[in-house]
Amino acid sequence: MDTDVVIAGAGPAGLTLACELAMVGVRTVLLEREPRRPGFCRGFNLNARSLDAFDRRGIADRFIAEGHKVPVTSFGGLPAPLDIGNLGWEHPYTLGIAQTRVEEILEEHAAELGVDIRRGQAVHSFTQDDSGVTVNGELRARYLVGCDGSRSAVRKLAGIDFPGTPTTRYVMLGDVETDLVPGKHEGGVFVIPRPGYVRVVVADPVFDRAEPITLAQLNSTVDEALGRHVEMAEPRWLTRFGNAARQAAQYRSGRVLLAGDAAHIHPPAGAQGVNLAIADAMNLGWKLAAAVQGWASPELLDTYHRERHAAGARVLLHTQAQALLAGDGIGPLRDLFAELSELDSVGRYLAELATGVETRYEMGEFATHPWLGRMAPDIPIAIDGCPTSVAKLLRGGSGLLLDFGGLDHPPLDRVDVVRAEPLDTESMDEGQVAAMLVRPDGHVAWLATADGRAEPGPLAAALSRWFGLVPA
Repeated sequence: MDTDVVIAGAGPAGLTLACELAMVGVRTVLLEREPRRPGFCRGFNLNARSLDAFDRRGIADRFIAEGHKVPVTSFGGLPAPLDIGNLGWEHPYTLGIAQTRVEEILEEHAAELGVDIRRGQAVHSFTQDDSGVTVNGELRARYLVGCDGSRSAVRKLAGIDFPGTPTTRYVMLGDVETDLVPGKHEGGVFVIPRPGYVRVVVADPVFDRAEPITLAQLNSTVDEALGRHVEMAEPRWLTRFGNAARQAAQYRSGRVLLAGDAAHIHPPAGAQGVNLAIADAMNLGWKLAAAVQGWASPELLDTYHRERHAAGARVLLHTQAQALLAGDGIGPLRDLFAELSELDSVGRYLAELATGVETRYEMGEFATHPWLGRMAPDIPIAIDGCPTSVAKLLRGGSGLLLDFGGLDHPPLDRVDVVRAEPLDTESMDEGQVAAMLVRPDGHVAWLATADGRAEPGPLAAALSRWFGLVPA
């Protein structure tokens, strides 16, 4: 083998995945079609879930230091913003930061970890067999992962279907300088603040993607929607995007896998794309490393499709709903949603959807505890009197068996067994957790409560399923 894993695409999914693999010693080659990063910025935020994930690798502060914290989010253009500053989350805000800068920080981290990044090289062919994949007729690896965008060459070459709903309308987007103030304007014109410019979004009445957008065309469309003339200048990026929603029928085909936009596209409501891609990569990274290193159970890599396909379907569902809410002709429905969003429980539910923190993986038939399947809370704890936290204990990329008393489990391969004392007893009140098993991606796979109940079953079964550990 020339390398263990070839990744196609150096966007958020590909770079995050490369870091996850390199962190645990998996040799990785990252191929990027473009010789350099584009001069425009597609997305502009990291949500709370992405920041939680990066915190479990010790790099969240790199992003936070350069971003702008916004303690509210929105859902479907509803008039009242959803407050996320007082919900008790680890990162109670959305971080305004350019996707280009996110990619730069991730690429710097990947270089620190020794990832082989090759720009100006695209995947144009591959063959796979029982032992590996040959990419472009010469590069031999154990696995290939397509993180190469919505028009993924890897997905097409693998013959993976991409079903869903086609585009029924397009929207123009322009990063320009103008005197329009940020906010929602008459005629469905949205103006979003950006550093030194604004992003103007307006419905495209032509519905012809074949023709590129000009500044004059965007300007005239905005003028017609507003019923008055506004000046626009200095276009940084002009494009169209549609409301199509598609998802790969399978995220894995043999030794070929998909992540990020290669696996799913959806309306851009809530700027979910970057964050969904990061979540895919965090879920896949440790499982693919386990397969490369030979300790994964036969089913472990298949759980990537099962968990992330379901999570992706959820995002497609609510981004399509948001696109409908922001559309024309549904004023009464939008008004009703606006009323509902002011209820605390509904507002929290919508906020969790919009920020990704509601993601929960299925852990088994008998999994009832609210922590199971979700990102483990970052409980402040002490080990031998020294304060630390759950997030810090996960920074090496291993699993974590956290014992708050009474478990007395012997050491394990691939899982750090830690006897700890909670420093904040209130954080333990929900279900009185006595011990929990946390996967490398930060999700709770098993726990025991103070009354002796174990979910979703015996600890030995969870260790076998997720870490290939067989009881002696």
